Amino acid sequence: MASTEAKPENQPEAMEIEEDEEAKQLRLEKETTQSLKRNFSLLERAVNTIESRFTTRVLRTLPSIRRRLTSSILAQVISEYYSSDANQRTELLRTLGEDNQAMDVDSTKEKSGDLPEVDVYLRLLTLIYLLDQNQLEKGLAFADRSIEILSQLNRRTLDQIAARVYFYHARFYELSGRLAEIRPMQLSSLRTATLRRDDETQATILNLLLRNYFVHNLYDQADKLVSKSAFPENAGNNQAARYAYYLGRIKALQLAYTSAHTYLTQAIRKAPQNNVTAGFQQTVYKFFIVVQLLLGEIPERSLFRQPMLKKALVPYLHITQAVRIGDLNKFQEGLAKFDAVFKKDKTYTLILRLRHNVIKTGIRMISLSYSKISLRDICIKLHLDSEEDAEFIVSKAIRDGVIDATLDHNGGFMKSKEIVDIYSTNEPQHAFNQRITFCMNLHNDAVKAMRFPLDAHRKELANAEAARERERELAQEIAEGDLDDEGDLGGDY
Repeated sequence: MASTEAKPENQPEAMEIEEDEEAKQLRLEKETTQSLKRNFSLLERAVNTIESRFTTRVLRTLPSIRRRLTSSILAQVISEYYSSDANQRTELLRTLGEDNQAMDVDSTKEKSGDLPEVDVYLRLLTLIYLLDQNQLEKGLAFADRSIEILSQLNRRTLDQIAARVYFYHARFYELSGRLAEIRPMQLSSLRTATLRRDDETQATILNLLLRNYFVHNLYDQADKLVSKSAFPENAGNNQAARYAYYLGRIKALQLAYTSAHTYLTQAIRKAPQNNVTAGFQQTVYKFFIVVQLLLGEIPERSLFRQPMLKKALVPYLHITQAVRIGDLNKFQEGLAKFDAVFKKDKTYTLILRLRHNVIKTGIRMISLSYSKISLRDICIKLHLDSEEDAEFIVSKAIRDGVIDATLDHNGGFMKSKEIVDIYSTNEPQHAFNQRITFCMNLHNDAVKAMRFPLDAHRKELANAEAARERERELAQEIAEGDLDDEGDLGGDY
């Protein structure tokens, strides 16, 4: 009896749990719907006040809405908003596969007019939903239609949302392997955005074009695009970080390692420091480490210990250790072991250039360890093919200033000179100049990123005018006081 009585007690509990899950699902759907309607009102305020900060608030809610977005929620919101526009409603609902949802909504109430901003925002949400559901073919057709609608609109309140639509449009084509097809359209859109001074769309399309060229290894075209275009200063930090990353890659391929190091450093600092951007940070740090090694510098050990980067940078740690100790064998082993990883990361050609750096590091360590050593021993230590190769490499290292030594061709040996005090050289000056340049760039970026309240200068002008008025009154009082004093003095005399 005890066991039979326990079963009916457990059954209602299970039913209650199911009811709680359903209630939770209904609550989440209700909250998501309310968030979307709240965003509609914010977009209306953005249009009425011509303030972009309301649109920014709407776009900031995209990640949270994206996690809870379903076709039923989108269909409900679309049907309620397009109550007076059957064509738009039918197109969006057919794309979502919710054609019957339109019949469940009361269409008796009419609106004065649908805003293009809300329309494009709903199209953006639909694109995101199709991308998450991996419906690439349907997403391609819908993205093309959305771009056609955007090309017919010229509204500054649409700029930020339009930039997102262009991004997802390119994303659909990239996942479909048809990225080259939209290159003419992107070039035309970039020209249009530049003429309209649409900074956000201009920056986004410029980065999309650079990515398009990089995917197809068209680095010369990417360099020409950068030289013929200007990145807008008012663009957001995310786009600025991407642009700096692409510039760093271009400069690295052109052997301009100092400029590449500067741009990659900017990309790292401008990118948001959170787990959402882990993929971007890992990619940038891979190129950053290789460029730093090509400059003759060794990355800090703490960089490879960061939890977000530790696993992704294991191959590059192996290469760094080989370069640091000048072990050519270890370098070749790492190159062979992680060959596929480097080719996938597009860093293989840059890492191949490190072979000479490994040899130079080895020669530098030999120069510091031995005051005199034969070319045969150098050939053995560096695993070179012949003594002639060792002689050529040592002579080039001496000419480049890597080591301070002399080479005796007849005797077949290298003789190191005495170590000079580093403070008598130009090294401290170069290091000090590098730090000053960094501080000045940081100050300039901070000044550019500052925001000032609207009409604050008018208060300052009013205060300045009042201060000048007080100065005039004070000067007049002083002048009158001086005259009185002179009159009194004259009377005494």
